[in-house]
Parts: sequence; structure tokens; C-alpha cells
Amino acid sequence: MTKTRRLDEIPYCPDGGALFERIRHLPGAILLDSSRVHGGNGRFDIMSACPDDTDLPRLSMPLDEAACRAWFSDLRDFHRRRYGAPQPAAADLPFSGGLLGYIGYDCGNGLNRVTPARIAGATYPPTAPAALLRAYDWAVVQDHVLRRAVLVTQPWVQPTQRTDLLLRLHDSAPVDENPEFGLNSTFLSNLTSQQYRDAFEKIQAYLLAGDCYQVNLAQRFSAGFTGDPWHAYRLLRRTAAAPFSAYITLAQKEAVLSLSPERFISLQRGRVETSPIKGTRPRHSDPLLDRQAARELRASDKDRAENLMIVDLLRNDLGRSCEPGSIRVERLFDVHSYPTVHHLVSTISGTLSDGRGAFDLLRDGFPGGSITGAPKRRAMQIIAELEPHPRQVYCGSVLYVSADGRMDSNIAIRTLLCQAGEVHCWSGGGIVADSHWQDELQETHDKVGRFLALLQFGVAGCSRP
Repeated sequence: MTKTRRLDEIPYCPDGGALFERIRHLPGAILLDSSRVHGGNGRFDIMSACPDDTDLPRLSMPLDEAACRAWFSDLRDFHRRRYGAPQPAAADLPFSGGLLGYIGYDCGNGLNRVTPARIAGATYPPTAPAALLRAYDWAVVQDHVLRRAVLVTQPWVQPTQRTDLLLRLHDSAPVDENPEFGLNSTFLSNLTSQQYRDAFEKIQAYLLAGDCYQVNLAQRFSAGFTGDPWHAYRLLRRTAAAPFSAYITLAQKEAVLSLSPERFISLQRGRVETSPIKGTRPRHSDPLLDRQAARELRASDKDRAENLMIVDLLRNDLGRSCEPGSIRVERLFDVHSYPTVHHLVSTISGTLSDGRGAFDLLRDGFPGGSITGAPKRRAMQIIAELEPHPRQVYCGSVLYVSADGRMDSNIAIRTLLCQAGEVHCWSGGGIVADSHWQDELQETHDKVGRFLALLQFGVAGCSRP
């Protein structure tokens, strides 16, 4: 058997979502979406389906430290057995087959020895898997800079399967003129304003006592839905395009929808990079007000201080797997503007140490510090004490680890879970000593308010923002 991956050129499609339509009904379909056609600034779309879960390591319960660390080691061993030693990617593709999926935030509780203190006796509806990384042996990759699209297959993919895929990819999918998705209830938060304020004041007490410097507090909005989550994703990506978006099929009418603007960790040719977001302002339709909001964010002492705390935390996290002295803050306090918000973003890089790889980086940095607070473990303990429901996929990571060892991942913010007839959408923000509860509560609404309104009104054709 040849060991050469096979590349087949296919017609380039400016809208990766339209190309994904041609394979999305296949089992385990997944799209990592740059949303380029809707204003996202990513370069690549990656999509696949038909994973082979034979011998795939699964994260066992309970999610304690031993189980979580063993799972990452098992994933590393599985990747080596299936794909062999890392080798240069064909035609500089970011992904040529490998592991795709997500790791939920609650895996981070296990890794960091945090036990959630949920309400005694409370029951929760069925949840998605705590982590879902699956083995894919082929992928469609689009390069929006070169305007090129290819089907890349691992050498053991059968010719009949490759032929079937090429026929699908060359055949334009019919446009669904009557998308079926709707809410059958309004979105409700799992925290009232008073409950949010009470949790905020408990965090303030911990901050003043010196327990921690920052804590990210989130609330969850939930509503009942009917129909196909893919149509909800199509609607959201038209308004909230982001470079680290993703759609992950879980089961019939169940999916993860991520419109994330934030990179967690990337690994390419030994270079490690992370780009935390901390600091947010809403966008305005008035250009003058919009520019003013961006200037205020850039000049905000509070937001810059929060951002710097997380930069220091992530320098330490990367230092566990990178060569001593290689960690660099490449950019500090950049303002990145997205369709609904402005964000304050910094970029940290390092050089991977010999003998370390993608799974070491993920294990030792998970979850991302920008959505916990600092110090990380104490902030996570406070989150586990005060948030009434598990975060599930929210604030975890959607990621790939390619057959050649490359890796990229997002922080799963602006992320929704459609499961068991309910859609859940979370939003949070970092609280520090000089925070005000009304401002922090409003920030959580600024981040996802348009998402919720679109799902409530937009599917029915309403243009309300």
C-alpha cells in the first residue's frame, strides 16, 4: 500500500457553508468554518464526515484528574498508531485527516482537580459527551487566499469512497428554500438579575480577601426548539461571522454551533501560539459611535489590566510545553472588530520543546485562561461554586490535530448546544475588584444578545437586531 496521501482538486466555493451542504448529511459531518464569505478573516475551511471510531479512546466518568490525563495520553498513542510519525503536510494543508471535534470545559475541572458544587438534589437533562474527538481519514480543505479547494485522503481510504465523495463535491446541493428551525419558547437565563448580583458580590468578597485576581462568571440562556440546527447556524453566521467558527453534528437534530472569534492554541512546525480575548465593547451602526467604542476599549485601564492578567497566566501555561526562554508576547492590546463586538486581543508565542506535542499542549493549558480567571484553579473553583449548571462545550475548545501533528483550536465562546429539543447559549465576562455588577451583566447580553434575537425573530424573517 502506498503511503502517499492523495489530493484531488475540486471546484473552489467562496462560501464554505455551501460546499458543506454537499456532505453534511453524511454521518459525523463537521465543519471548521472561517466564515470568509460573511466577513470572517480566517484563511481555511476544513470539513469532513464518516469518522472511524474503532478503538477511539473515550473519556471515562467521573471526570477526575487521573481519567482526564489518561485520556490525553491515550489520544496521543491512538494518533501515533493510526497516522504514524509526524510528517510534512501535503501541499501545506493545515489538515490532512486526523482528529476533529471538541473538548468540553468540564474536562478542565477534572484536569485541575475541581469538583463542581451544584445544587444538592438537582437533576439535569441529558448532556452532550464531555469530549468528542473522532478520527477522520479524509477532509475537504479550502484555502481562501489561494482560492483553491482539495479533497485530501489518507492512503487507506478506498477508491470507491473517494469516487463517491468526488461525485458529491462536484454536484451542487439544492438550496433549501424552506429552512426548518424555530423556537417554541423564549430564551430564559439560569440566573435572575438578583442571582447574578449575589454571585457577583461573592466574587467581590473573594477578590478583596486576596483569593484571586479575576473570575469569569457566565450565565446560560435556554429555549425549546424544533427543526434542523444547521439552519440556525446558517442564520447566525450571516450576522456574526468569526474566524474560528464550527458546526459539529452530534445526532439527528443535535449539534454544536460555534461562532468563536478566539484562538486557544495553535501548533505549526514547532511554533506555538495563543491569542486570548479579554475586553469587549458592543458595535454601533453609527460609524462615529463605533469608532469611539473601539477607542474607549483600547484606552481602558480596566480592560488592559484584565487582559494583561490573562497574558501572564497563558505565558505560564505555554511554558510547561515550550523551550525555556522562548515565550514571547508578540502583540499586546490589539483591538479586533467583529460584526457584533469589538475585542481586546493579545498574542503570545513559543517554541515547542523536544518530545512534546499537541496533546501535551492541550492537556497542560486546558481550559483557556481567558474564560476562567486568575489564578486559574482558584477561579475555576469559584465558577464551580456559583454557576448552577455545567458549562458543557461552552468555554471548552473545538479543535483539530492533523495526521502530520499540526493543531489548531478555538475557545468555544459564542457557542450554542442544540440537544434534546433545547438550545443553550452561554455568555460570561471577567470580574475584577473595580467591576460593577450592572456593567458586567450588560456585557454578557452584549456578547450574545443579537444571537438570541436572531434565533427568536430572524428565522421568521424579522430583521430585528
